[in-house]
Amino acid sequence: MLKEILSVSGKPGLYKLVSQGKNMFIAESLIDGKRIPVYARDKVVSLGDIAIYTDEDDIPLGNVLEGIKTKEEGKEIEYASNIQPAELRNYLGEVLPNFDRERVYPTDIKKIMAWYNLLVKNNLIDFSAKSKEEEAQDETPAKTDEKA
Repeated sequence: MLKEILSVSGKPGLYKLVSQGKNMFIAESLIDGKRIPVYARDKVVSLGDIAIYTDEDDIPLGNVLEGIKTKEEGKEIEYASNIQPAELRNYLGEVLPNFDRERVYPTDIKKIMAWYNLLVKNNLIDFSAKSKEEEAQDETPAKTDEKA
């Protein structure tokens, strides 16, 4: 599901991929539901392609969002808009204890929290990185060559 949720540089919030064309695609805002064209020149990142730095390996954003969902019991995160960097680091430390405190900035943590709240508000709480097509392929039973 996260593969179809996009962050578009220069535009607030998150967008859901609606349709694709040759040189552009249409995305729908999760904030107000308005649809916008997104062109090849725009910087776009799928949430399924984002990972968080840790001391060992990078962890997919979906795993971090899943940890937040468990911690918050599926509800939105309550935090003040002027939350301090130390509080942000402590919060992410509860969800992902081994995150790299030098490469993950407080602004990144705040963005993750805002994204999580937006996804929960829109009832998009399946944080797997698979797209609908990949999920459909996983559910299709594999063909076997059985001889009678």
